[in-house]
Amino acid sequence: MVTLGYLRRFCGFFSEVLANENGEVPVSEELATFYKEVSQALEENKELLTGPISDTDRKKVMDALGQAGSNYRHQIYEQGFSGKTANVSIAGLKTFCDAANLHLDHSLAANERTDGMYHAYNLMSVVGEDAVSISYLSEMLEGQVAVLSSGYLSSEQALKVLDGLKGSALFREDQYSYVLYPNKNLPGFLAKNVVSEQQVQSSGLLQQLLAEGNTRIIEKDVNGRYHFNGNFNNADSLKVAIEELTEAYADAIAADQGQAFKVFEEVFNHKAFTGRSGTFYGYEGLGSIYWHMVSKLLLAVEEVCLKAVEENQSPEIVGRLLEHFYEINEGIGVNKSPELYGAFPIDPYSHTPYSKGAQQPGMTGQVKEDILARRGEIGSFVKAGALTFQPSLLRKDEFLTEEQTFRFADVYQQQQEVELPAGTLAFTYCQVPVVYQIAAQESLVVHYTNGEKTTQDSLTLSKTDSEKVFQRNGEVSSVWVSMKEDSLR
Repeated sequence: MVTLGYLRRFCGFFSEVLANENGEVPVSEELATFYKEVSQALEENKELLTGPISDTDRKKVMDALGQAGSNYRHQIYEQGFSGKTANVSIAGLKTFCDAANLHLDHSLAANERTDGMYHAYNLMSVVGEDAVSISYLSEMLEGQVAVLSSGYLSSEQALKVLDGLKGSALFREDQYSYVLYPNKNLPGFLAKNVVSEQQVQSSGLLQQLLAEGNTRIIEKDVNGRYHFNGNFNNADSLKVAIEELTEAYADAIAADQGQAFKVFEEVFNHKAFTGRSGTFYGYEGLGSIYWHMVSKLLLAVEEVCLKAVEENQSPEIVGRLLEHFYEINEGIGVNKSPELYGAFPIDPYSHTPYSKGAQQPGMTGQVKEDILARRGEIGSFVKAGALTFQPSLLRKDEFLTEEQTFRFADVYQQQQEVELPAGTLAFTYCQVPVVYQIAAQESLVVHYTNGEKTTQDSLTLSKTDSEKVFQRNGEVSSVWVSMKEDSLR
């Protein structure tokens, strides 16, 4: 479901890219064939999206898409690319994206949990020859980040996810942040590999082995509890052991060999094994905070907030979404005391394991999301090639309460200073200082290095001045943005 969420985001983005395009594009013949087969599978199965997907219909769609991929893979692996091209129409690509989004949205809707969150990873089981069933792993932070990023949710639905997340086992109250997977009590050694009496009675093969004292597969201990052979690694070990049984067990094997495998899976549940996420307390284990994922959550929630503001959602919806955004931001290490964080807050640590402070030095990719989130928070955006300032998430308490000197490196790597009065906030964009100030009216003043300046009511730079900033050519020395106090949070 994580991949599905990001695929939904990409299809939405790609649809926007294609919106104003027409004509055809050349691609390899092999890719064109693959694309045609996938498109056909999506179109032919659209009628299934009117309700829940049955296990047999799921297998039908999977087979169609899987066969298309298999055909393409075998063609490339066995014969390579022919070097020939085929034209694909832009109109067809638009139709393809629309059909894909219908299937993606249906799948996302089907994976909403009763607590308002969404499933993250699902398990498939082949049932007979013509059906595939789905079961679910526990709730995971990664799944909520993906669905919030997908573009599928309305503002109300996003708020429902965030409310569910805050009230879930993923919220770690001591750090005021979110863990990757919920904490749980792991079974002790003596509780593992225990076969119940009912499970033994369900299998004639297991009963015969026990009756005859054959411990090759199962045995009964001195306390009367049953256990599979402790040397087995997985179901393949059981398969080998059954194949090595004597002819005396042929009838029992023929009658219910499948039941023995079913009991084995019930006892060990190998299909749900996900490694460290479900088996130990440590980095990326149970109860562990992975700070990169928290920053991804922050960025996803910021996008949801900005979308709600742009759509003029009700003050209640926007306000509640912003509460989540600010809380998540304040839960990140840099905003904490060393005592709470367990390390110097400005030092990079990738994880905070269960019942411990920050551990494992290394920032991974967290810094990328934090920078993007901060850019969105201060409201600096590029739209249609022009730099614009819309600080709809910025809080008034971030502005200076007294005069201060702002030091920065300009485009020539020279240290510069700007004296900031109270009621301002400063940052650099492409090494050009931008100063926000609270005023009675909105305005934007561009200062140039030649001593000239321009003043305008709009908070969007002209494309010409934006290019000067982007190119770092040194012609723009600073930008002063005045905004009304009631436009801030």
